[in-house]
Amino acid sequence: MFHLVFGLPWLVVVLRFLMPLPWLWSVKVTIGAILLIASQYHLVSRISSGSVFSPEFPRALVIGFNVLFGAIVMLAVFQIAFDIVSLGVALVTESFQSVSPEVRYAMGISAFVLSSFAVNQAIRVPPLKTVEIAIPNLPSAFEGYRILQLTDLHISRLFPRSWAEEVVRRSNDLQPDMTLVTGDFIDGSLDARRKDIAPIAELEADDGVFAVPGNHEYYFGYEGWMKHDAGMGIRMLLNQHAIIERGGDKIIVAGLTDLAAFGTNLPRPDLDKALKGAPAGVPIILMEHQPRLAKRSAAQGVALQLSGHTHGGMIRGLDLLVSRANDGYVSGLYRVGDMQLYVNNGTGLWPGFALRLGRPSELTLISLRRAR
Repeated sequence: MFHLVFGLPWLVVVLRFLMPLPWLWSVKVTIGAILLIASQYHLVSRISSGSVFSPEFPRALVIGFNVLFGAIVMLAVFQIAFDIVSLGVALVTESFQSVSPEVRYAMGISAFVLSSFAVNQAIRVPPLKTVEIAIPNLPSAFEGYRILQLTDLHISRLFPRSWAEEVVRRSNDLQPDMTLVTGDFIDGSLDARRKDIAPIAELEADDGVFAVPGNHEYYFGYEGWMKHDAGMGIRMLLNQHAIIERGGDKIIVAGLTDLAAFGTNLPRPDLDKALKGAPAGVPIILMEHQPRLAKRSAAQGVALQLSGHTHGGMIRGLDLLVSRANDGYVSGLYRVGDMQLYVNNGTGLWPGFALRLGRPSELTLISLRRAR
């Protein structure tokens, strides 16, 4: 069913866009076949790599698949919109107007160019985004405290070692007080990604680098990845917390396992366990990959929750659908009761749909201040 659904835009493009063009049948069949393969990008990934989440073919081919796949989807949307408008005109004029090939060429070129731009926006090293967040009762020693949040790196054939090296270089240049990685480090097995993820071990921050898993860690050998990440000098907070002290003042950083643990024998997210033994009255910063249980976190006294997972919805408009699956939280800063929730658009994103339009990736530097 998954692959059939992604074949529907192809069907629209073939029947409503390609077939009416004044081209040789052999040309139409050839282009239709190429587009059919592109529309089944995830099936090709599954057959060749064993997973729709980790295409293991050359980066240029992954990029090409995403460009063509995106162009098919966009062209199908353009064609449907055009047909609706044409039908409306026909109802008014009581006659259908013929469509010149030039109009279809313009639609096709626009879809391809827009898709190429969207893929370029998705795979670039993200620009810096600065965010200021006010926290009630923030200790004076932490006024202006700088947290770098990375999330959804999805290190893979699409986001390889060279990309990770540049992300790390730019991250360290910011000289954050603390770096937090809120899940989805990788797409791929430990053997496949060992070299690509190696630069992450070079992340530096005065008070350390902390992280939690995302749902994708559960698809590729969770326990092996947790040990490997910890071996890179990253403190994995798996239903645990750490106390950060400065001049006698304290804040708490806590982390949860992911909701993907449900249905497995792996530890499920447990906020009570994560905060057990934490000193009372100290502001809590919680890392949880998925944002949809933010109301629970607010009810348990968390001051700030940092999440990812949604990729910001990737394309403006599509974010409305992503929002529905995440209790309304998809991109940016929200107030949830007395808690602040920041949902990061992501440093990278899943190679299976690598397009961004209006929802840019981000290297996120958060500055804390005391709420007045």
